Amino acid sequence: MKTIQPRKQHKMLHEAPSHVRSKLFSAPLSSTLKDTHRVSSIPVRTGDTVRLMRGDKKGVEGKVTRVDRSRYRLFVEGITREKVDGTAIQVPIHPSKVMITNLNLDDKRRRESLKVEAPKEAEKPPEAPVKERKKRKPRKAAPQKAKAPRKKRTESETRKEGEAETG
Repeated sequence: MKTIQPRKQHKMLHEAPSHVRSKLFSAPLSSTLKDTHRVSSIPVRTGDTVRLMRGDKKGVEGKVTRVDRSRYRLFVEGITREKVDGTAIQVPIHPSKVMITNLNLDDKRRRESLKVEAPKEAEKPPEAPVKERKKRKPRKAAPQKAKAPRKKRTESETRKEGEAETG
C-alpha cells in the first residue's frame, strides 16, 4: 500500500531544485562506513555499491549505474525485470530502500567532505591557566523605611469626603 504525503510536502519534493534534490537523494551507510566516516547517511552517486533493504530483491548488492534525480530513482547493476517482449530493463529503486555498503571516492570534493581528522596531540595549544575570580561581597539590603500605621477612618470622615467631592 502506498502512503500519500500531505500536499505541501509532496509539492516541495517534486518542485525542488536540483541542488536540493541531491541532498534528498540520501541513503543510510552501513555500520562499518558509519564508524569510519562518522556520518549516518550521504547522497547516493553512480559507482557506489548498495544493498537493497526492501522488496523482492532484498539483500542483493550491486553498483549504482544511473541516478535519475527527476524521478527520485536509482538503477542498480544486476537488478532487472523482463518485459513481455523478452528484453530486460533495469528496475528503478527509491534511495530510501537501499543501504550504501561501499562508497565511490573518485570525486575530490566527496573525499574531502567525508574526511574526518582527529586533532593531533602535538598541535593542541597549551591550555591557559584558569584565573580565579574574586568573590563579590554580598550586597547589603537597603534599609527599609518604617511605615506609619494607617489611620482608620470613621464613618463620619468618609461621609464628609464624599460630600466635599460632590458638591
